[in-house]
Amino acid sequence: MHLLMIGAAGMVGRKILDKIAAEPAVLGQPVERFTLVDVVAPTAPASLAATAACEAADLSDAGVAERLIAGRPDLIIHLAAVVSGEAEADFDKGYRVNLAGTQALLEAIRQEGLKAPYQPRVVYASSIAVYGAPFEETIAEDFALYPLTSYGTQKAIGELLLADYSRKGFLQGIGIRLPTICIRPGTPNKAASGFFSNILREPLVGQEAVLPVDESVRHWFASPRSAVGFFIHAATMDLAPVGPRINLTMPGLSATVGEEIEALRRVAGDKAVRLIRHEPDATIQRIVAGWATNFEARRARELGFTAETDFDAIIRAHIEDELGGKVAA
Repeated sequence: MHLLMIGAAGMVGRKILDKIAAEPAVLGQPVERFTLVDVVAPTAPASLAATAACEAADLSDAGVAERLIAGRPDLIIHLAAVVSGEAEADFDKGYRVNLAGTQALLEAIRQEGLKAPYQPRVVYASSIAVYGAPFEETIAEDFALYPLTSYGTQKAIGELLLADYSRKGFLQGIGIRLPTICIRPGTPNKAASGFFSNILREPLVGQEAVLPVDESVRHWFASPRSAVGFFIHAATMDLAPVGPRINLTMPGLSATVGEEIEALRRVAGDKAVRLIRHEPDATIQRIVAGWATNFEARRARELGFTAETDFDAIIRAHIEDELGGKVAA
């Protein structure tokens, strides 16, 4: 198998590669060739390095998609994106990367298939930002897509393109609407949702964190462990039961910021909670207010996708995976 991963230097991409390195048969068959691409050159896990070509490239640049697809990868995991806050702040960049880059990829696949039969599986990272207010208490499978951010709009258009190119038989697509991934390791990024991770990640290592919204704010979450599971399952599952509605809202956990904080208190104590400083940010508050807070996710669960059911589990997964099982004293 030849795996092309676009956005391979990001957190989810790195963790998927780590999973493949630890379990070489996790995709159902060994990956004999990796093409790993991001705007900064990715680094393959040591055990995969001999079979991995790593390069820095922008999918939206002329000719990049065609060159990557010329190698006819069997599986394409498309993770590359300008995240929500940055896409809102830089309109041109968001549409260039999130929309034009995706369209260039799909069209390159179609053109390659015109030369000789070619129908790769494409797993597309979408987002719950494709939904917009006003919301029902729980978002059902048939809730209409009316995004209220540029990022959500770009992802919704990408979903439609993926579905149409799949319908026409150019590729085998499946779209993964990710919950907010929490707790994200590393340093804060420009995502408007970043504070959901920051208020847990930093206190767990004894550092202060800023909370820009009220504790009553409710949101939809899954851990990085679950995110990896989503992509692995999407890459290996039988797509026949999915039918034509190939963009799926992933399962997750609906919780308030206050419930996050109480889970932190149970796992790491009052000292960690005292490191959270409330500094309201009107821009973040406005963006988050336009996001849904709870999802049915029935179809994804029926198709075998799974996620955590309580926030304690999300925090403990981070401690195990990123902190060696220990929190700051």
